[in-house]
Amino acid sequence: MITTLFFMWGFVHNLDPILIPHLRKSFSLTVLQSALVDSAVFIAYFVMALPAGLLIRKAGYKNAMLAGLALFATGALLFIPAADTQRYVFFLGALFIIACGLTVLETAANPYITLLGRPEHATRRLNLAQSFNGLAATLAPIAGARAILVGGTSDAELQTMSDGARQAVLAAEAASVKGPYLLVALVIMAIALVFYFLKLPATTAAAHNAPASGAILRALRRAPIRRAVIAQFFYVGAQVCVFSFFILYASKAAGISQIKAADYLGWGCGAAFVVGRFAGTWLMKYIAPARLLLAYALASVALSALAMFASGAASLAAVIGIAFFMSIMFPTIFSLGIGNAGADTEMGSSLIVMSIVGGAVLPLMFGAISDITHNLQFGYAAPLLCFLVIAWFARAALREARQPAVITSTGSIETCLN
Repeated sequence: MITTLFFMWGFVHNLDPILIPHLRKSFSLTVLQSALVDSAVFIAYFVMALPAGLLIRKAGYKNAMLAGLALFATGALLFIPAADTQRYVFFLGALFIIACGLTVLETAANPYITLLGRPEHATRRLNLAQSFNGLAATLAPIAGARAILVGGTSDAELQTMSDGARQAVLAAEAASVKGPYLLVALVIMAIALVFYFLKLPATTAAAHNAPASGAILRALRRAPIRRAVIAQFFYVGAQVCVFSFFILYASKAAGISQIKAADYLGWGCGAAFVVGRFAGTWLMKYIAPARLLLAYALASVALSALAMFASGAASLAAVIGIAFFMSIMFPTIFSLGIGNAGADTEMGSSLIVMSIVGGAVLPLMFGAISDITHNLQFGYAAPLLCFLVIAWFARAALREARQPAVITSTGSIETCLN
């Protein structure tokens, strides 16, 4: 059931790349303005992450998940009045409320998965659960494109219409989001009902009674958490840049239609992402997670540089390759960050989830670079920078793993740095 949550938030996140070109046309937006879709989503992570951590400490994991599901369903239902009023800001507000729910779910579900089993397998366990998030990345663009983008009027046809006819057509196209998001809301409400009656296993982390005062500073004193907050900020920014702008990127670099680009996003990037997650989970049986993360980050740096200058099939192959190599990054950074965090697990989780706000910041950089250079491909300078930061995090985690461990007075295992 916890893995079901990973799939659902992955599914709704991966509808955003469909919304961006759709709303961009409906409201005549620039690339930078369309990036506000991502900003509305990921600013919610910054706003809600710490309250979510406090909610877990006070009410427990199960009640926090129920609260997250309630916000998720509410935001999805708000797409109906947003489409009826034809206001871009209302769409952004609905996305913000959905993301508030996702923040609570991710803050609870990510650490909860790591606690349901042997500590030495926590990273592999989280990668396995996150693999179903990757499966959603495959299915959402394919289903979303056919529900939202199919039947749209081309830009050339719009130019030949009168102002009144053009506005009517764009209003009808904007309204096409109502059905998909209503269906998402109904599914989420059904999942919430199951969770209400479900008895979840208790965990030692949920029973911590450490005072909330000073919890943030106490968690940030742990070097792995500090580094994970930085790395996750840049990783999520990179992922959002790659996925959210893929349809626009593929249309420009490879000269294909938006529907065809959405298929490449699902069957190409999405499939590569989920295969990468399962493959990475298996490889971690033989390769240390931090070492594998370092190799994947460096490969992503090289492919980002290729995406900036390649064209045709090579440009698509480069971005699909990035999707494969960045697949393990979120769960691996998360697990390495909160590993052996003890009483700081919940607050460390909140801080790392809070850093997902990078998804609101880096796409704006991507959009600004694209608008200034008049070349969408040059926007890949933003994810290239992000992957360099992740390589730094992985290298630091490898160095720390070589240091001797000690048992602290609280009974947790920590690394003794020279």
